[in-house]
Amino acid sequence: MLSTSQTGGCSAKLPAGLLNDLLSDIPMLKNERVLVDIETHDDAGVYLLNPDTALIVTTDFFPPLCSDARTFGRIAACNALSDVYAMGGKPLLSLNLTMFPAEGIPLEVLHDILLGGQEMVNEAGAFTMGGHTIVDAVPKYGLAVVGTVKPEELVRNDQAEAGDVLILTKPLGCGVVIAGHRLGMVSEETYQKTLLQMQKLNRQGAETMRKNHVRCGTDVTGFGLAGHACKMALASNCSLHFQTSALPVLPEVMDLLKAGCVPGAAFKNLDFVRAHLQTAAGLPVERKMLCCDAQTSGGLLMCLKPDVAEAALDELRKGDFPEAAIVGSVQEGEAGVVFE
Repeated sequence: MLSTSQTGGCSAKLPAGLLNDLLSDIPMLKNERVLVDIETHDDAGVYLLNPDTALIVTTDFFPPLCSDARTFGRIAACNALSDVYAMGGKPLLSLNLTMFPAEGIPLEVLHDILLGGQEMVNEAGAFTMGGHTIVDAVPKYGLAVVGTVKPEELVRNDQAEAGDVLILTKPLGCGVVIAGHRLGMVSEETYQKTLLQMQKLNRQGAETMRKNHVRCGTDVTGFGLAGHACKMALASNCSLHFQTSALPVLPEVMDLLKAGCVPGAAFKNLDFVRAHLQTAAGLPVERKMLCCDAQTSGGLLMCLKPDVAEAALDELRKGDFPEAAIVGSVQEGEAGVVFE
């Protein structure tokens, strides 16, 4: 199954800059009940259903990034559910999106993909309502997801304010590890840890954001930390400063980057952010490329007020995210991202 695709996971996304150009002249209806649409390139769309409830609507699917079908299904579903959590919501309904060849791969593989995906939907407490399957030479799987959120608890990517503290919940580098595994450059222990991380729901992160009245955040997926942070900075008209030495990183990743194991998606992400990116003098190139590495089912990047940041971090570390870290701050200045 893995041999049928050249790219898998979120590295298969179209480059962000190209996507922006494609959407720029497509007319879309506006409505006062649409709280979030594609204008700020947020994680999902949000529609105000009534004064107490808003719907979060999203979809995500991609080709395999590992050879085990059940694990692939779990990762793809976890990744799709993440957009709801990134906006402070709770998943409610899901639809399977499946592409699979009519011959060449046993149908039992498709069963295992769907089984893995359903395990994650069940863990999220959502309900599968059906789905759609078409024939395609390269298997692809994901979900369309509807979630709910109280309007006053909605987390957007355009609400960052100077003085906010930046917390990242999951280590970076899964794109590098997957590439390293394909090349036989990474240990099995690190590879398995990476697969397990991509199967971890961002549910506790959403709970932490609601508890601490976070109003700005995003998940870190295909456009890398640099790309998603840049979108947040531009949407919020502020500057996001990162201490790259504080970033949590998966094992072996920095050595892989130093050895030249840099996935192609990282270069595409760098091209997207280049005009809005500043790097400190002497910053090692491997740190810059780490920040551009495409993440699949990555963690949450959240903006917290300084008076609650340490308590929130402690809560995350004691729960599902032991490697969560304070990684920078929001500052006034030209909209963009600074890596130091």
